[in-house]
Amino acid sequence: MDIDVRATVAGFLAALFVLAGLLVFVGVDATVDAVSMADPAILVLLPFVALAWLVSWGLSLRIVLTVVGTPISTVKAVGIYTAAVFANNVTPFGQAGGEPVTAFLIADATENRYETGLAAIASVDALNLFPSLSIAAVGLGYYAVTTTLGRQLQVASAVVGVLAVAIPVAGYVLWRRREAVENGLTRLLTSGFGAVYRLLPGRQPPTEESVRVRVDGFFHAVERVAEDRRQLVLALGFATIGWLALSTSLWLSLYALGARVPLAAALLIVPIGSIASVTPFPGGLGGIEAVLITLLVPTTGVTAATATAAVLIHRTATYWLPTVAGGGAAAWFGLDRM
Repeated sequence: MDIDVRATVAGFLAALFVLAGLLVFVGVDATVDAVSMADPAILVLLPFVALAWLVSWGLSLRIVLTVVGTPISTVKAVGIYTAAVFANNVTPFGQAGGEPVTAFLIADATENRYETGLAAIASVDALNLFPSLSIAAVGLGYYAVTTTLGRQLQVASAVVGVLAVAIPVAGYVLWRRREAVENGLTRLLTSGFGAVYRLLPGRQPPTEESVRVRVDGFFHAVERVAEDRRQLVLALGFATIGWLALSTSLWLSLYALGARVPLAAALLIVPIGSIASVTPFPGGLGGIEAVLITLLVPTTGVTAATATAAVLIHRTATYWLPTVAGGGAAAWFGLDRM
């Protein structure tokens, strides 16, 4: 499965335009000056913190694959997840755009069916979501007790509250009605494949029965993950460690610039900032930076230039470095063949 190079290039250009606009608005010289004052002794820690994040979520993927009957080594799981990060970071709409590519990657690397790869990465994404809400709630609780919530924090608390209620309820309802969901998804995919294959002379679209088998395989794999409570708790633990590592990365980025802010600020801001990955930019590039900066200034009291410099340092460690490493991992696992 090929990544659409034109869409990727267009997405990166748009994201870089947004980043350039942020720098101009904040002040290029002020931001550069702030970055130049960063403590090198702290900066060298950031790649290791980012590695802790990748290893944690790679171990979560390993647990999920083991549950669905595809045990793999820790090194391979981390490599696959790093390649998945690359796919998410170079395709529009972040995870939504990268997951189909990631599913092919997992299926190819583990010699499995596509629907099993899709179920694995979808399960990991779901497992990563719940700790993010809990960690954000911890950060929000700290500010609710120690300060008066400003407008941005009020909006943030509303977002966290809505997501904390809406996502579990929606998941429960959909799972309880999964037979109807499976039937509807089968009909939708069959119709979609039919429309696409009509544009391909000499190719026959898959039958509804063959599509149903694939959909059933996906839901069966997800069900196996959901039913193994012990492994589920372990995977949630690694997901939580990953979020703590990401939050620590932003906190250390601020610390390197001389900003002594509570860790709770990063615990609150990083999960909320990740919501911006749904923007049409690759990996949420531009959108995530804008949200992080917007929340950092009123939450921590740092200047806009310091907040921008810290976010750029943080995103270098958690976006650009993993993208480069993930590109190498994707090439190693043969993404170019899909």
